[in-house]
Amino acid sequence: MKLTSLLIALLFLCACQSTTSEEEATTPVPNIIIILTDDQGYGDLSSFGATDIPTPNIDILGQEGSKYTRFYVPQSQCTPSRAGILTGCYPNRVGIDWVFLPHHQTGLNPAEETIAEILQPAAYQSAYFGKWHLGHLPEFLPTNQGFDEYFGIPYSNDMWPLNPRKDYTFPALPLIENTTVIDTVDEQIQEEMTSLLTKKSVDFIKRNKTNPFFMVLSHPMPHVPLYVSERFKGKSKRGLYGDVMMELDWSTGEIMNTLKEQGLEENTMVLFFSDNGPWIAYGNHGGSTGGLKEGKETSFEGGIRSPLLIKYPAHIPAGKTIDTPINGIDLLPTFAHLAKVSLPSKKIDGKNIMKQLTGASQEMAHDAYYFYMNKNQLEAVMTDRWKLILPHAFNSLNGKAGGMDGALAAYEKIDVPLALYDLQQDEKEIENVAEAHPTIVSDLQSKADSIRLVLGDKVVGIVGSEVRK
Repeated sequence: MKLTSLLIALLFLCACQSTTSEEEATTPVPNIIIILTDDQGYGDLSSFGATDIPTPNIDILGQEGSKYTRFYVPQSQCTPSRAGILTGCYPNRVGIDWVFLPHHQTGLNPAEETIAEILQPAAYQSAYFGKWHLGHLPEFLPTNQGFDEYFGIPYSNDMWPLNPRKDYTFPALPLIENTTVIDTVDEQIQEEMTSLLTKKSVDFIKRNKTNPFFMVLSHPMPHVPLYVSERFKGKSKRGLYGDVMMELDWSTGEIMNTLKEQGLEENTMVLFFSDNGPWIAYGNHGGSTGGLKEGKETSFEGGIRSPLLIKYPAHIPAGKTIDTPINGIDLLPTFAHLAKVSLPSKKIDGKNIMKQLTGASQEMAHDAYYFYMNKNQLEAVMTDRWKLILPHAFNSLNGKAGGMDGALAAYEKIDVPLALYDLQQDEKEIENVAEAHPTIVSDLQSKADSIRLVLGDKVVGIVGSEVRK
C-alpha cells in the first residue's frame, strides 16, 4: 500500500513538473519598456511622498503593478549609471567611471553587449528615444549598440551654449536621428522635448504591436535646465520643477494608454525610474530626496536610491510594496530570463531578480552591492540591512540651501570617516553604529577588499584584476 502511494505521488509530481515546463515553454516573451528620468529625486512622486506634485499616471504603475522602495542605481551620475543598466555590469568593469562631455572622443565600447543586443535572438525590435550619454560619436550611438532606432540628444541637455556655469564652454547641442544630426536644440525644442519623445515612443509601439519590442524612453528632464511645454506651465505647487514632473507624468499616461489601445497591456513590462538622485545644489530646480541623505554624485541614499515602479500584469503582482534591495545592474539578466535568451559572453555583475520583483523572495540576490564614485573610488558596501561608508571626500552643501531658479550653489569638500548605518532602522543615515557592531564592520571591510581585487579602488591604489574578462 505504501509503495502504491509513493508511485502515485511520484507520478503526480512528474505531471506537475511537465505542466510547468509546458507553460514556461509557451509563455510569450514580453515587450519591455524602460521609462527613465534624469536626476529625479526619491521624493518627487506622489506615491513616494510628494504632496506638491500630482503624478497619477506614474503612480498607477505601482497600483496595478508593484512599488519598489529600495531600488539602487549602479552609480549616482548619468553616464556610469546608464552604462551599468544597459550592460548589467558595474560601470568601472566596462571602463566607465565618469560623465562623458562633448569634447570626449570615447564612449561605451561597442564590443560590450547591451540589453538591446542580447534580446536580438528573440526577434525583438528595439528603440532608444531621448538622452543617450554613452558617447556622442557615431560609432558609440544606440544604433551601433544594438538598437534599431534612435532619436534624441547625445548627452545632457545642459551641455549647450546657454549653460550659465563659467567653468564650462559647450558647443551646440545636436538633435540626432539614428546617426544623423537633423537639428540644433534651441529653447523651443527644449520646451517640446518631452512631447516630441512621447510621440516617437507612441509611434514605435504602434508599429511593433505584432512583434516583441524593447524601448527606452530616456527623458532629458528633470535635469537642469528645466523646460516644459506651454500647457503645463504653472500647473504644480512646486514651481517649474513640479510642472516638468507633471508633464513627465502625462507622457507616462500616453504610453500606458497606447499599450491598452493596442491590446499590449497584459504582456508588456513597464519600468519607471531615475538614473540617479537629484542635483540638490540647484535648489528649487533640483528634486527632492524625500528626506534621504545627500544627492546626486554621492554614495549616500539620496544619490543612489531611486523610486521604481513596475507594471507587468502577466507576472508582477498588483498593489504590492517590495522593500528588498535590487540594483539596475540586475535588469539585463532579468530581461534575458524573461526573453529566454543567453547572457552576454563576457562576465557581468548583475543577477536575475525576478523572484525579488514578484515578492517570491525577500532575500537580496547578491551578498552585497558596491558603490563607486569619483573615478573608480569605492565609497560604500551595502547588504540588506547594513551599509558601510568607507572613508572618502565628497562635495556637499553641508547644510546650506541650494541655488534658486537655475543657479548652482557652491559645494564644500567634506571628508567622511568610516561609518556603519543600519538601513532598516535608519535609512536617513544619521547614526553611525560602527563601534557597536565591530563584527559587521569587519565583514563588510572584507567584502570591500574582495571587490577591490576585481574592480580596483583609486584610494587604496588597487587596480582591478578582472575588470574585463
